[in-house]
Amino acid sequence: MVADAIDFADVRRVLVTKLRHHGDVLLASPVLSALAAHAPGIEIDALVYSETAPMLENHPALTNLYTIDRSWKRQGVFQQAKQEWALLRTLRQRRYDLLVHLTEHPRGAWLRRALRTRYGVAPKRAGASRFWSHSFTHFYALPRGTRRHTVELNLDALRRVGLHPQDDAKRLQLVPGAEAEARIDALLAAHQLEAGGFVQLHPGSRWLFKCWPAPRVAELIDRLAAEGERLVLTGAPDPREAAMIADIVGRTRARPDDLSGQLSLLELAALTARAKAFIGVDSAPMHIAAAMGVPAVALFGPSGETEWSPWMVSHRIVASTVHPCRPCGNDGCGGSKVSDCLTTLPVSDVHAALRALVPAPAQ
Repeated sequence: MVADAIDFADVRRVLVTKLRHHGDVLLASPVLSALAAHAPGIEIDALVYSETAPMLENHPALTNLYTIDRSWKRQGVFQQAKQEWALLRTLRQRRYDLLVHLTEHPRGAWLRRALRTRYGVAPKRAGASRFWSHSFTHFYALPRGTRRHTVELNLDALRRVGLHPQDDAKRLQLVPGAEAEARIDALLAAHQLEAGGFVQLHPGSRWLFKCWPAPRVAELIDRLAAEGERLVLTGAPDPREAAMIADIVGRTRARPDDLSGQLSLLELAALTARAKAFIGVDSAPMHIAAAMGVPAVALFGPSGETEWSPWMVSHRIVASTVHPCRPCGNDGCGGSKVSDCLTTLPVSDVHAALRALVPAPAQ
């Protein structure tokens, strides 16, 4: 029993903040679920960056979703201050009892003081300033020496205040919504694809050092197509990812259905939910596959699978066994944006991982 546990009978409203990237926000979704399961009567709001809002916007436990637009900084000091003040005024009106701050972002300390919440929990930062150390009532410990999945680390914030989530509440939650579902149903019909009848490949990432080379992706596509698989390529509408997809398509003898750059994040989730399996690198789409309950083959290089593997879903990790330096966390070997431990992964290993999850189509 936590000595200074919070009595959730006295908590009416909670604000959960996760100011990070898309995958990080999705991996925080169990925090909302666990709060709702433990105290069904409370109202749960979240604060995230605007581009990551789709990761939580349809979460069944969520009351309100508030966003920070990173473009405010480019609008000048006056406009940024105006937007920030409007957000703060809105949050103050909610009269939160608890702030759950899930990063080391300094905004959390300012928010706790400005919102005057009765309780506030945040990560314990090594060498933290007095301002940070005196801004919260509770601090949860970050791992030292041992490695821990990011979902469990997020949930440690709740454990620190006396809430110990059950396994059912630990699952990722992502709801595409009716509009996204309808769009994907129409796209599948147009491409003559059936739900459960295709493998999704998402080879790209915003971080180039996490990508598998286009020639190997193309070779894998050809091998799977020869076995009778229907293959769907997805990717972000980013020029670098678009160029990578074009390179892959140009190298393959097969004709994969290319939906890259055409889908919103919620449409991507709806499409993934209809795939028989997902193949990709450590990225937000890999976490989306886990949220949708789709078997996943995940290729890992410099990032660590212990912290970032597909969560609570059938999966296989493909990672180098001949590079003892991984996971190093670097942006490529020597900062080169190219990770040898990832680029050298054999096609046969990825193929075998997929076949360990799903059988080849009957010919």
